[in-house]
Order: sequence, then structure tokens, then C-alpha cells
Amino acid sequence: MNFDDYNVKLDKKATLVSIVCDNFEFHKTLAQTESSLAELHELLRTLGVESGGQFYQNRNKLDPATMLGEGKLQEIADAARRDNSSLLVFDFELTASQMRNIKKITQLEVIDRCMVILEIFAHHARTKEAKIQIEISRLNYMLPRLQTLWTHFSKQRGGAYQKGEGEQQLELDRRIIRDRIIFYKKQLVEIEKTRTEQRKRRENKVVTAALIGYTNAGKSTLMNKLCKVDVLAEDKLFATLDATYRTLNPDSKPPMVLIDTVGFIQNLPSTLVQGFKTTLESALEADLLIVVCDLSDPNYKKHLEVTQEVIDELNIENKDQIIVFTKKDKVQDAFLPKIVMRNLKASFLVSAIDPEDIKGLREYVIDYFLSKQEHFDLFVPYVNGDAHSKLLGNANIITTHHHELGTFYRIRIPDFIFHQLGLASFVLAPNDPRSSIFDNN
Repeated sequence: MNFDDYNVKLDKKATLVSIVCDNFEFHKTLAQTESSLAELHELLRTLGVESGGQFYQNRNKLDPATMLGEGKLQEIADAARRDNSSLLVFDFELTASQMRNIKKITQLEVIDRCMVILEIFAHHARTKEAKIQIEISRLNYMLPRLQTLWTHFSKQRGGAYQKGEGEQQLELDRRIIRDRIIFYKKQLVEIEKTRTEQRKRRENKVVTAALIGYTNAGKSTLMNKLCKVDVLAEDKLFATLDATYRTLNPDSKPPMVLIDTVGFIQNLPSTLVQGFKTTLESALEADLLIVVCDLSDPNYKKHLEVTQEVIDELNIENKDQIIVFTKKDKVQDAFLPKIVMRNLKASFLVSAIDPEDIKGLREYVIDYFLSKQEHFDLFVPYVNGDAHSKLLGNANIITTHHHELGTFYRIRIPDFIFHQLGLASFVLAPNDPRSSIFDNN
């Protein structure tokens, strides 16, 4: 079978189609539909597909066969042809029969929101795990739609007691797809084992903060500025699909690591939900969640809601969180930042092009991790060279005082790491008179 038949044709002009219906999720009101269509337009722009006109129909109930009415579909098809558009993109997931019925009425190529997102994911995935998750999602999407997507099969039918060539090929393709899904899922199990081991090696050795939020909110740009690195950052949806780890502060002990995660999106197709959540599992190990939100986007409130819903679904809502509103320089309403900041605690308003904003946020995150560390006063005799090495290599040294028999250390270090080092025997008791050396100097 030729899997290229299921790819979005990037050289076609697209007409966008949606609906307004009060019992249809994400399309209950005109405002919701317009917001979703704007998002679909951006998804197509990310793919490099030219968008033409966009249409929607108000309905009291959905048509189970075609979603929209047949007359409206014909009207949209005629307008698309006048606009030299040969592709209809529906802003919701279509079933196999709906896709087939709409194609028959419009005589145009038909795809849905799910196919668009799958194509973007396929283009932007970098790690082996992300590529496999996306391929599984793609195969699950294709499986019930084979006959619809390969329309020439309908012309290859046999007699009453004999299956035609097309039907035989369909059964063979279904078997191939099911076998591939099983194969890829086995690969994922092995990758998960490796990833779990890597996560265990990081545990108790680093502290992490995860950038988490809606797609195109500026997470990758923020990581570049905070960590002084060059992670891919584009003004496109889903520019980042794989979790990226970078050191935030190399001078601290343990190292402070920042994680950039895949962006969220509302109305995520059902076949992609599991793969999407898997790419977010890196947030599970984070000590601090940095929720990033583009305040210049008119739908910023909805983006925050979607982000919080995903956080709740991942069962990480009890982790410490801060909210960082980005693109301050693009906010049109001068009063909006003041209103938002007054109503939300632990929030920051930044522009990636303002060094002072980035400096202030970076210092806050570093101070947050340092505040979680414990203070210890120790006296280590010179003869214990290994203990000195452990302290210098793993602890943040606040001050030292050298004595003829050894060195007094005042350190700051996470409690769990300190006890791993086996230095408890050198800790000065609270009433040890030698502790006064730190107060006198």
C-alpha cells in the first residue's frame, strides 16, 4: 500500500469549513467557531498550505451524514471553485462515511482538522518516540477510512459470491496497518523502559522546571533567553514537539534544568490525545511548572483554561506553579496587564526582547530553587579529603572559615542530596559553640 495517499496535499489552496451548533463541543457559539477557524488557519499556515475563504453554517442539530446541510455544502463547493480552491478542510474530525458523503456532494478533495494536525506532527517530530507515537495515531486514523481515502476501490467489486480486487486489497491493507500498530507499540514499550531509566538517573541529581502552555505562546523563545541557548523557536503552531532539556544555571548545585514541552491546543483529535500526553510526560518529573501564556492573544483566557485542564489530566496540579505572560510588547490594551497581574498571584509579564524582564524571571526561578534548599553548618577535618571534595563538588558554599584542624563550611543544598553524600557526621549541633564563628564573621 502507498501511505503517501493519506498525506495532505500541500500544493492545493484550501477552503475552511465549520459549524455553529449549541450541542457541538468547541463550536457552540459563533465566537468559539471563529476562534477555532482562526486556529485552523494558523495550522494550515504552519504546513505551508494557502487558505482561501472560510464558511460556517448555523444549525440546531448536526446532520449525521454530512454535518452541514447538502445545500450549504454545494454552495461552499461552488464558492471554492470560483476561488480556485480544490481542497475543503473541515474544522472538526469527520467519520469515514461523512467524508465519503461530502466528497460525493462537493466533488472536491476533503480533509479534516485531524489530518492537518497529524501532518504537522509528522513534519516536526524529531525523536524516535515522538515519530512512533505520531505514526500510531496516523495509522489509527487511517484504519476506518481506507475505503474513503482510496476512492478507486469502489470501482473494483466482484460478483455476488466473489470479492473484487479492491476489497481484497482493502482487507490486506487493514491487516498491514494493524500489524504495524502492534509493532510500533512494542517499540514504544522498549523506549519507555529506556526513558524511565534516564529519568531515574536524573532524579536526585538535578532540579527541573517545565515550560508548559498553549502552542505558539513563546515557550521556546523563553527557553532560549533564560538558558542562553538556541532551541528552535518559530512563529508557528507546534514548532516544538519533543521535550527539550537545557541547563538554566550551570553554577548552581545541583544543576537547574529547564524543560521545553509540546504546546497544547483545544479540540485535539481523539486519535492524537494519547500520543500528545505521552510527549508531556517530561512535565511529571518537574519540580516547578512555568505556565506560559501569550497575553497579546485575544483568547488568552481560553488558552489558560486548556493548559490547566491538561495539567489536571496529568495529575500534576499539586506541583508549584508560576504563570508567565509573554509578548508584553504586542499587547494593545494598556490596562490589560494591570488587571491580569492583580487577579493572578505568582505571575510575571515579560517581553523576550527586554533583557531586564528575562533577568528578573531568571533570578526568580533560581531563587525559588535555592529557597527549597537546606542550610547546614559543618566542620570537616583536613584529614577527611573525600568529604571536602564532596562538599565542593555538590554543595553551594555560602562561606568557609579555615581552622588549624579543618574547615568550617556553611552550605546550602537540597536535603535529599546532602544525605546521599554521607556527610551527616560533620554537621555541627545547634548548640555547638563553634557555630558562632559564622555569626562573628
